[in-house]
Amino acid sequence: MKRATGTVVPESRDATSRWRPIHAGRWRWGKDAKGRSSWARGRVLASLAVLTSGLLAFHAIVPNTVGHLGSLLEAFLPWLGLAVPVLLVLALLRRSVTALVFLLLPAAVWANLFGALLLPGDRGAHDITAVQHNVSDENTAPVGTAEALIKAAPELIALEELTPPALALYEEALALDYPYHAVEGTVGLWSKYPLADVGRVDIKPKGIEEGWSRGLRAAARTPWGETAVYVAHLPSVRVRLTGFDSGWRDESAGLLGAAIAAEKLDKVILLGDFNSTVDDRGLAPVTSQMNPQPQDFAFSWPAVLPVSRIDHIMTRSATVTGVRTLPATGSDHLPIAAGIKLAS
Repeated sequence: MKRATGTVVPESRDATSRWRPIHAGRWRWGKDAKGRSSWARGRVLASLAVLTSGLLAFHAIVPNTVGHLGSLLEAFLPWLGLAVPVLLVLALLRRSVTALVFLLLPAAVWANLFGALLLPGDRGAHDITAVQHNVSDENTAPVGTAEALIKAAPELIALEELTPPALALYEEALALDYPYHAVEGTVGLWSKYPLADVGRVDIKPKGIEEGWSRGLRAAARTPWGETAVYVAHLPSVRVRLTGFDSGWRDESAGLLGAAIAAEKLDKVILLGDFNSTVDDRGLAPVTSQMNPQPQDFAFSWPAVLPVSRIDHIMTRSATVTGVRTLPATGSDHLPIAAGIKLAS
C-alpha cells in the first residue's frame, strides 16, 4: 500500500503475527534463529527463578555446618529479591515465555515476606520512644551525636562503643534531659525514668580476653510499672574465604538469651547492636523469647549506604509499634528509634 506522500511501506509476510518483525533476518518473539519457540528456551533462567524462590521460602534449611552459610544468607535475605529484576531483563533478552512465567514464583514469595515493608502502615499509639545507637569508638563528634539523639525526644537511649574520653562528653551532653544513666564497660543506658538494680550482663564468649564487657541490665521505674531494660553489643562477624565467621556472636547471643529467660520482671525492653538481622538463626536464643518485630526495613548499617538493620529494639510483654532510622551522626551506624506500647 502507499501513503499519501508516495512512500512505500513493506508489508509483513504474516500479517496475523503481531510479534513478527518486518525486516528480514531479525529474530522473532515466537522463534529464535535456531527455530526454538519462546516456550522451549530459557529453561536455565526458569531454574534460577525456582532456586531463588526456594532460598527465600526455605532459607532455614540451608545448613550452617559449612561456613555458616545459612546465617550469611539470612543476614541479607531481603536483597535476594534483586535476582528478580535481573532475571526479568535476561528473560526479555532471551525472549523466553517460560522464564517469565517462572519469575512470578520468586516475585510472589518475596512480596509475601517483605512486600508489606514497602507499604505505609498504621504504627499505632505508643507510650514511650526508645533510641538505639552504636556511636562508634572512632566518632569525633560525641556532643553533636548526643544532641541529634535528644531531638528524637526518646525516654530511653542505649549507646554502644563508648570510650572513656567520649563517655564524659556523652554524660555531660545528656545530663539535663536524662538525669538517670548507667554504664557497664562500653555500653550505656540513659533514661528519663529512675533506674534501679543496675548490673552487668555477662555475654562474653570464652575466647575473648578478660575486661570485655558489653552487657547491661537495669530496672526502669516507668508509669506503666517496673520494666527490665537490657543493652547489649554482640561480637562482630566476618565474611572470610572459609565462610561466615559468627561463632563468638552466636555464643554471646546464647548467653544473652539465657539472661533474658531468667529475667523475673514481666516487661522487658532489649536494645543493642546484634551484628545481624532478626532473620539470622544465630540470634534465635534471643529473638525466640521476644515479641515479633513490626515489618520495617529501617536499615542502620553502614551509615553511608545502609543495606542491613543490625541494630535492634525488641520487647517482651510490650509492643514495638514501629521502627525508623534517624539522621546520620558521626558513627558508621545510623541511630534507630522505636515507639513502644507498655500499657496492657
